[in-house]
Amino acid sequence: MRFYVIDDHPLMREAMAMLLRRLNGGADVVELSHLGQLDEAVRKRGEPQLFCLDLKLPDTAGVSGVQTIRERFPDTPLVVLSASPPAEHEQQCLDAGADIYLDKAAGLAEISAALTTLLNPDHPPSMQGDHTPALSNRQRQLLAMLDQGLSNRDIALKLEISEHTVKVHLWRLFKRLGASSRTQAVHHARTNGLLGH
Repeated sequence: MRFYVIDDHPLMREAMAMLLRRLNGGADVVELSHLGQLDEAVRKRGEPQLFCLDLKLPDTAGVSGVQTIRERFPDTPLVVLSASPPAEHEQQCLDAGADIYLDKAAGLAEISAALTTLLNPDHPPSMQGDHTPALSNRQRQLLAMLDQGLSNRDIALKLEISEHTVKVHLWRLFKRLGASSRTQAVHHARTNGLLGH
């Protein structure tokens, strides 16, 4: 596994790199301080399997960093880390193509839990096709809660997990189903009999 951590704050960048190495012992973690270093780094170190991107870099503005990475690597998981609370930028980042938005203020334990969920799926990804993908019990729980219209906060309270972890679970669920929204996921679940009613 090769992970790219792009953050201009040395302490945060090193902490994220250490965390990723701890979560995935064999990981090759590439640390960059500017997005502009990415092309050369990929040529030298190889294709990424995961990005951890600081939202505010010296050579980005708004969500331009998210857009740049998503255009170049449309299928690589992209985690945005930001010192800004989710209410300020989360939706913009997700709309631009980020998979998860994590608040740096959440602390390493919280970020670690979200990344662990992302890096260790319950099952290997299913092949895309006409068959119904296998879902874990947790994913079936999530589908039922989405069908009930519960918010991320409500789901977090019911499952006694953090909202960050709920977002990661939903990201994996949407990937599994080939859905890009809650509505699509619920429609797929109803169409394929995944809701049990």
